[in-house]
Amino acid sequence: MGAVTSAEAVKQIHYLAAALKAPRIVEAATRLAEQARDAGWTHEDYLAAVLEREVSARNASGAELRIRAAAFGARKTIDDFDWDAQSAVRQQVASLASGAFLTEARNVVLLGPPGTGKTHLATGLGIIAARHGHRVLFATATDWVTRLGDAHRHGRLPAELARLRRYGLIIVDEVGYLPFEQDAANLFFQLVSSRYEHASLVLTSNLPFSGWGGVFGDQAVAAAMIDRIVHHADVITLKGASYRLRGRGIDSLPSTRTANGESAN
Repeated sequence: MGAVTSAEAVKQIHYLAAALKAPRIVEAATRLAEQARDAGWTHEDYLAAVLEREVSARNASGAELRIRAAAFGARKTIDDFDWDAQSAVRQQVASLASGAFLTEARNVVLLGPPGTGKTHLATGLGIIAARHGHRVLFATATDWVTRLGDAHRHGRLPAELARLRRYGLIIVDEVGYLPFEQDAANLFFQLVSSRYEHASLVLTSNLPFSGWGGVFGDQAVAAAMIDRIVHHADVITLKGASYRLRGRGIDSLPSTRTANGESAN
């Protein structure tokens, strides 16, 4: 190929990449061209390598947008987690890192005292989901109820639940920190029911399931909700003292107790 023809080809690549809204193809095509010639790649090998770089870049860019849109309180990954105090559940969490639970519409429930890493792990699973191409939303249980309550008051609760069902993962943090009024409990139940066997939930709670009746103010509602959550779920129980107390001369926080006096610790 002569110099003029080569220059024209590069110009054509620029034009076509712009038309495809794939400007990174230009950089990949230029960078890989010499490598392809030196290694004797076929035309198919070269094309596949260029397109692979573009797809990888798009996936990374899309994942970043999904992570930002998820509204995590802080960006925390599974790799950043301190396993020293929670080594017993490390393998259980690692098995979730493939993201298979999302394609199976399975839930994950993280139970344990405050400060044991529930929110960190929930966020880490959310970031994994985003990197696997799933849309994710993160909020506390109280914030979810507020959101659903607003939709209900404006007559668009069914539409909101349908919209949320399009998200591959919804994370509900801090179930049990504040009790719900009956109307709020019913709204939360509808959120759980709408996703049952359709899409995944990750929930964190400082209470064992036996204490959820007190949170939702109705044992029957709590039982029906737990039944739907755990039917297809991985339940992970974290133990130990709060990491926030390390080095502060405080051994533990007061135990969180359920209505029947059972300790969550």
